[in-house]
Amino acid sequence: MDREVIEQKLESLRRCLHRIESKCPADATTLETDFDLQDIISLNLSRAVQLCVDIGAHYIATTNLPLPGTMGQTFDVLAQDGLFDKVLAQNLKKAVGFRNIAMHNYDAIDWHIVHNIIRHHLQDFSAFAHAIWSTLK
Repeated sequence: MDREVIEQKLESLRRCLHRIESKCPADATTLETDFDLQDIISLNLSRAVQLCVDIGAHYIATTNLPLPGTMGQTFDVLAQDGLFDKVLAQNLKKAVGFRNIAMHNYDAIDWHIVHNIIRHHLQDFSAFAHAIWSTLK
């Protein structure tokens, strides 16, 4: 793996997560009505997902692992390799689903679900980053 590329992507991921955390309102109703917060959060959450996929694809490309057929399968391949557990892979695959809705059908976003993701699943991205970081040592 190209350490410098991965470190840059991990730093971008860290910034996205920080931006999401710093802008997340205390309640979902505020998020549902504040279009600026929606834009900031959805953009940074989509970027975070894409960064994880890109990092995973880079990792896979440097190994003999099978190539994934979809973005979500990237995390299955990494879990099968033992990089992290299947629960984290499943959660990250769900995040890909959010990214796809955010990119292709923005009007269909349920902001209460997004608020729940922010409150209870941002640590999935941190766990992914930690797993990748541990391969660089």
